[in-house]
Amino acid sequence: MKRCFSTLGCAELELDEVIALALRYGIDVIELRALGGTVDLPAYFTQHFRTPDQLAAHIAASGVKVTALDASLSLKGSTDEDWQRDTEAFLPWAEALGGVDLRVFDGGGSHDAAAIAMMAARVNWWNALRNERGWQSDIMIETHNSLFTAAANLAFLAAAPASRLLWDSHHTWKRGGEDPVTTWRALSQHVVHIHVKDSVSKPSENHPYSYVAPGEGEFPAAPMMDILRSEYAGSISLEWEKLWHPYLTPLDGALATANEKRWW
Repeated sequence: MKRCFSTLGCAELELDEVIALALRYGIDVIELRALGGTVDLPAYFTQHFRTPDQLAAHIAASGVKVTALDASLSLKGSTDEDWQRDTEAFLPWAEALGGVDLRVFDGGGSHDAAAIAMMAARVNWWNALRNERGWQSDIMIETHNSLFTAAANLAFLAAAPASRLLWDSHHTWKRGGEDPVTTWRALSQHVVHIHVKDSVSKPSENHPYSYVAPGEGEFPAAPMMDILRSEYAGSISLEWEKLWHPYLTPLDGALATANEKRWW
């Protein structure tokens, strides 16, 4: 299991500042969602590094690895034009970084048969395009909007069995009402990346709960972490959603608390 964090929690930082933050806490894997105040990563990379090869060389010399580039695409809800534009923008950078994953969302609304068929069709389209282009990079699908229970994910996986999941463990717990250990047991063979966070049952501006520092909330992390340490070799990423929830303290403090409490 490799500790990681998403730059959603430090969107204002430049890449070298993110790398320094990771090294300070002994974290050698990062998930890029935002840099320099923008979520348009291809534009940021072009401005600061000009070419994918120059970005890759800079990262290789840093001592930190990038595990994923996070796009805003959805299997259900994003158009063909969205997918064409974003894959053409992101993939050269993802490929240069060694074929890292491209994060996409499941999509909003229901997970009925029609919705699942639509999402599976997008996965099939992607797989055909990936094979045609010979890309190393692949998509990982975040369990975010409609796929928030193990049952919904299993129905989707039955229609698109080659799918690779980014499991948002807090989401299936808080919205789906599932014990994270139970969800892991159901989905583990398809999970390639995990988001973790903590919260308390106190309403915030956008949710019926409030995010808090790791280990200071109600999320049952310890049993899940014990299992992941022995069964999971992928990245487990603290998704500190400060970009979307300004009430959160800086990511630096959340990482310090996670280490102090030996949360992960």
